[in-house]
Amino acid sequence: MAAALLLYLAVAIWLGVMFVSVGTVVSIGMGITLFVLTPIGAWALIREMQFGFAADRLGRLLDSEGGMPQVETDLTPSGRIASADADPLIARYSAVADETTTDWRARYRLGIVQDAAGRRKDARASIREAIRVARG
Repeated sequence: MAAALLLYLAVAIWLGVMFVSVGTVVSIGMGITLFVLTPIGAWALIREMQFGFAADRLGRLLDSEGGMPQVETDLTPSGRIASADADPLIARYSAVADETTTDWRARYRLGIVQDAAGRRKDARASIREAIRVARG
């Protein structure tokens, strides 16, 4: 996906040059817009890649230590935690993570459980916090 986005960004810059070279007000405006949006897209790609690599590194470390959360409930056919079991499980992992604010492992486990429950936004926030705590 990163390679596809890089190709897309290169094409956007090329199109921006082509629009500006046409010379009309509208085409110059479109070209400038592409020049402005391209660095924003590159920045977003870099941030996501940094997040992915850091999350993967911490996940591998936690797994090698045997610290990944165990499956404690029945899972749906898609591999998610059943919605009836999700809230108590997340509350338990959240309480542990809140008790030990300097332990990235607890925050990462919370993110894994949130992701398994289908709460992607919360999971990303928890794993992002685990990365921040692990750095320093």
